[in-house]
Amino acid sequence: MIYHKKREQPDRKTHPLIGLLLFFISIILLLTTGAFGLIYGFFHNLFKKGFRGLGEYFLKIAISVDQLGNVLMQHLLNVLWIKPGGYSFGNRDETISSALGRNKRSGTLTGFGRAIDRLLDLIDPNHSLDSIDYYIEPSDQIIEAVSWVHLEDGQILSSRSEGKSRYYIPGGKRMPEEQELEALTREIEEEMGVVLKPDSISLLGIFEAPADAQPPGTLVRLSCYTGLYEGTLKPSSEIREIVWLTYQDRNLVAPADQLVFDFLYQKGMLN
Repeated sequence: MIYHKKREQPDRKTHPLIGLLLFFISIILLLTTGAFGLIYGFFHNLFKKGFRGLGEYFLKIAISVDQLGNVLMQHLLNVLWIKPGGYSFGNRDETISSALGRNKRSGTLTGFGRAIDRLLDLIDPNHSLDSIDYYIEPSDQIIEAVSWVHLEDGQILSSRSEGKSRYYIPGGKRMPEEQELEALTREIEEEMGVVLKPDSISLLGIFEAPADAQPPGTLVRLSCYTGLYEGTLKPSSEIREIVWLTYQDRNLVAPADQLVFDFLYQKGMLN
């Protein structure tokens, strides 16, 4: 999959007739040049890299076809494969398998969807779950956020915002055109009153789960970082309370944060 430097970029608005015209041009080009490109690509990869190169070439084609199918069949798949409130098919940057995996993990597949998933697992075990792509462009159903995971004595720093009952790992949403580390340092300074040391920041992992207090089917993709800080921790901005939680407090935090708790507990980092 392609990693986009500029994420959260909205689709360009265009006239419907231009959309139809570009569609027909793309079909004509595919029909008139696709066969020649496929034949040339076949022999080019075969002679350059052997059968391994040929396999890689066809895998790229399969992924592209899968992405096309995710857009082409989105409305049908949304009816047949997922329950109301599930994660929708249709992201042009995502494969069918990736969207299928997200719904499998969330338990929102219909009986038909589960049957398709089992069939794919017979061919490639854990196919849909392993196909979940964390580098697709965000859509209306995917919220990108960053968090600072800070541990002391087996406890994790957490906070509660004004009017909220749940606790959250410090962090927040990334603004359009803002890089992850920029968003992280900004959010932590605003919420915790401390400055993260840039050279000490390291990615812990990416966690995805149903978004808290959002419409059904909305997911949050949480990029978690560790790092040292300068200053004194104190609640700032909309933060009303800072606490230190253990794994026993898992149910007090949002679904995505619960995954972080699980990960840290399994690594022996959280009491």
